[in-house]
Amino acid sequence: MTAGGPGGRVSGAGLGSLRRIVTTEPSRPSGERCEMCATEIPAEHRHVVDLDSRNILCACTGCSLLFTRSTAATRYRTVPDRYLSLDDSAVGSAVWDELQIPVNLAFFFTDSRTGRTTAFYPGPAGATESELSTGAWDSLVARSARLATPLPDVEAIMMRVHGDGTPAECYLVPIDSAYELVGRLRRVWRGFDGGREAKAELSQYFARLRARSRSTRGRSDGESVATPAVPGGAG
Repeated sequence: MTAGGPGGRVSGAGLGSLRRIVTTEPSRPSGERCEMCATEIPAEHRHVVDLDSRNILCACTGCSLLFTRSTAATRYRTVPDRYLSLDDSAVGSAVWDELQIPVNLAFFFTDSRTGRTTAFYPGPAGATESELSTGAWDSLVARSARLATPLPDVEAIMMRVHGDGTPAECYLVPIDSAYELVGRLRRVWRGFDGGREAKAELSQYFARLRARSRSTRGRSDGESVATPAVPGGAG
């Protein structure tokens, strides 16, 4: 069967229509979308951790509210938005050396399914896992109970030591904030120690933490404090 004008020939107008169909790209949704229901979401949005894959998923408000209870029997957990300054953690260079982490920056989080606390530190390849020596983290928590404050899977302890005898900078942060820092450092990392841009990025990140974190000094329970998310969170 032929289509078109007399004699089975396609008319000029028909050819033009065919060309438009072939060459026109399908429309693509603009902006970011919830990875659970595909709803369009703003640049600043919540995240959900998939406990099976350990992936961090972008989520709309509705979906994120479904997984806020850490006791829920589900593979998903919503990442909280609290930032705490654990400024009395008393972690110095000697204590840091016991953890056997080769750099002066790392974050720690606990996997609820294994009960194991793992350390990660940034580098040119992204987040590198550092296996803690047996009992090292438990020993550290015994000295400073506030280090046990983070919720498993969704919050982390971010530490930076300075090597000059001063206590480490220590914060409780959402897990997506920790990975966001690693991603930013990876993009600008140069040479062995990261270079000037990486050091500047790190300084800016900790400046934002200091501005947004609530101190726990003098508190007895590591009180939960909800604060605005650090701008530029993982998308």
